[in-house]
Amino acid sequence: MTAVPADTTADEAAKRPSSRPFSAFERMVAWRYLRSRRREAFISVIAGFSFIGIMLGVATLIIVMAVMNGFRTELISRILGINGHMIVQPLDGPLDNYADLAAKFSGIKGVTMAIPMIEGQTLASGTGGAGTGALVRGVRPEDFGKMSAVSGHIRSGDLKAYADGTGVAIGSRMADQLGLQAGGTITLVAPEGDVTPMGVNPRVKSYTVSAIFEIGMSEYDASIIFMPLSEAQLYFNAEGIAQSIEIFVEKPDMVDSLRKPVEDTAGRPILITDWRDRNKTFFSALQVERNVMFMILTLIVLVAALNIVSGLIMLVKDKGSDIAILRTMGASAGSVMRIFFMTGAAIGIVGTLAGVALGIVVCLNIESIRQFFSWVSGTTLFNPELYFLSQLPAEMNPGETLSVVAMAIGLSFLATIFPAWRASRLDPVQALRYE
Repeated sequence: MTAVPADTTADEAAKRPSSRPFSAFERMVAWRYLRSRRREAFISVIAGFSFIGIMLGVATLIIVMAVMNGFRTELISRILGINGHMIVQPLDGPLDNYADLAAKFSGIKGVTMAIPMIEGQTLASGTGGAGTGALVRGVRPEDFGKMSAVSGHIRSGDLKAYADGTGVAIGSRMADQLGLQAGGTITLVAPEGDVTPMGVNPRVKSYTVSAIFEIGMSEYDASIIFMPLSEAQLYFNAEGIAQSIEIFVEKPDMVDSLRKPVEDTAGRPILITDWRDRNKTFFSALQVERNVMFMILTLIVLVAALNIVSGLIMLVKDKGSDIAILRTMGASAGSVMRIFFMTGAAIGIVGTLAGVALGIVVCLNIESIRQFFSWVSGTTLFNPELYFLSQLPAEMNPGETLSVVAMAIGLSFLATIFPAWRASRLDPVQALRYE
């Protein structure tokens, strides 16, 4: 940039290319300051660490948020895949008209199906004598076929014996614990059994394992037994009645709008509990954990942004004579400020984009990475018995990713303002005097 001659008018000076904000000259100087030179090696190292810090911070944020989103989506889909979105229970007496009510509920707009059900706790044992607690759910064969989350994930066996009313369906983890296979026999012991002159005897009955399902949620695969409704009524001394009707809807988040139609259709006093009430504590804890993780991991990006501040301040101090020469040649204070602003912002922008790319690659291969580290360490990372799911899920949310990018770039821009302002305020006379 050359000094503006005294006889040059203001309009002519304004037309010079170098006078425009973020001109080619300003970009060139900013790029030269980014390149590593021997005398500025230490400053370049700080810039490199700032870049790596922002990249890792953005990537970590994207990965953690994607995993948390995957957790929530998978848990909701699997939990609600075998549990109704709305559970209807009678308040005025036994639910003996469950078949008619289920048919009426199924006709409500927005309802996909309504399933009468009986539940009860039992002790299940296999042929080897091993036992485990289990939750028996009595479901009509035709309704069980509609529950694709279970009937669509049969690992072995079929539903013929279940449809005949003589077989049950158990989870894969329960089958492994009890040493059972499809076609084997499972013995169930119910604490509420038959009344005899000697007292109440536990009810013991054996059933054929018609099918073994694998939902992919370890808690359900290890504890739930599906039994034909008619057989469950006999087993739990509930002939002719159901405990509840579970209603599945098209949009789980819109269950409030269906409460009134369900109450009107029931024609009797009922208690309605939706999936949010039954899992409120669990999903609230998941949301709190997600928000806290976001705030904690944002500190990584903040620390990297502060490294940009220190690196630019040292660069400004090192380039004091250069700044003075630029000012004496006609560069304005704003031009100097923009040069150093672009220098620091480039680190933030490139680091953010690299972090996004790294985060996307990791999210797309998260399960393979988990298996690799499990193989290297010789331990089971993400044990399904502890984390409910058999695979590590990751679901990137575009809006969330954009917010992470905006936050990282915003922090980077803020970090460059003070050093750039310091550079623009440098007195050329003082800088050259002490050079």
